[in-house]
Amino acid sequence: MDLVAKTRELGALLQQDERYIKLMAAQKANEEDAALNELISKIQLLQMSFQHEASKEDRDEAKLQEYDTEFGQVYAQIMANENMRAYEEARAEIDKLMTYLTGILGMCLQGADPATCEPAQEHECGGECSSCGGCH
Repeated sequence: MDLVAKTRELGALLQQDERYIKLMAAQKANEEDAALNELISKIQLLQMSFQHEASKEDRDEAKLQEYDTEFGQVYAQIMANENMRAYEEARAEIDKLMTYLTGILGMCLQGADPATCEPAQEHECGGECSSCGGCH
């Protein structure tokens, strides 16, 4: 059995998965969103300006606070963008899938039965079970 070939097969299957397709569509929408890209450029410039000022021996704390405040405002605008929210949601789904798949592989490396092993799921509630209605 060739592990590399099987991994490539898995990669092809992942690219057919609806979660992957959704992520790629969201990424494309982000790339085509001029207003979002302008905000991203602005936040990158703010980061560079902050780092430049912070590295100075005689840095201006008021200026650093101003950059930090503006960064927070621009970040909020980015995260409020419809395309960015869709991308973050799609990315979270892919991350969840990959965590699950690598969990299975990790269990198999520890000798678990590949056909039946089930990695522990992340709790969306924070893990407190006293008032739980059941895991999703």
